[in-house]
Amino acid sequence: MRQKIVAGNWKMNKNNTQTQALITELLQQLPATDAKVMIAPTFVNLAKAVESANNSAIEVVAQNMHQAEGGAFTGEISADMLTDIGIKTVILGHSERRAYFHETDALLANKVDTALKHEMKIIFCFGEELKDRQDKQHFNVVEYQLKDALFHLDKAAWQNIVLAYEPVWAIGTGETASPAQAQEMHKFIRETIQERYGNEVAEQVSILYGGSVKPDNAKEIFSQPDVDGGLIGGASLNAADFIGIINGI
Repeated sequence: MRQKIVAGNWKMNKNNTQTQALITELLQQLPATDAKVMIAPTFVNLAKAVESANNSAIEVVAQNMHQAEGGAFTGEISADMLTDIGIKTVILGHSERRAYFHETDALLANKVDTALKHEMKIIFCFGEELKDRQDKQHFNVVEYQLKDALFHLDKAAWQNIVLAYEPVWAIGTGETASPAQAQEMHKFIRETIQERYGNEVAEQVSILYGGSVKPDNAKEIFSQPDVDGGLIGGASLNAADFIGIINGI
């Protein structure tokens, strides 16, 4: 059975004091669930967050990492730096990294390889923008993002891959993606993987939905057969909202 996952991407929010307070609140309210719960604080708070969540049901993960092992890359963070403080999972390819920092599929393929070399798990993000969907190119865009960044991997590597589909057009734009639209794309993603790697890999990979999940729509979205959880942005910054979403799975 595929792993159900609810991951909170805190982005550039919460200072250290606020991070500790939110983790404490989450630990106090976390319901019993079969789903894996993850949070991704900012880099400067990761070590303390790992310490605070130690031996709990919450895994602390990183929002990004550099593809190089080390060197003259001012401001960047390496895989070794992350694993040394207890980080085992990293988010790669988030739509904001692609849009604001111009990360390409080729670059992301390198990041994926580096993370796997360090025995890290990866939440790999991808998805189409509004123009892509308006031009009816959304399936093509998603297919190329998957193939260009991940299809060089062998079957065994997919044990360490979680996918996160982000319909960029439905995040903060006023547009809304329906549960049916989420399922349609998730089914396409799984079929695309199946064509390349076979049914076993396709059926075991968790595919998260990253399109403005909230407590009031989580249950309906998560009930779709190919949706295995969510990558949550703004709603993960509030304990009650994040717990409400977890309860929806």
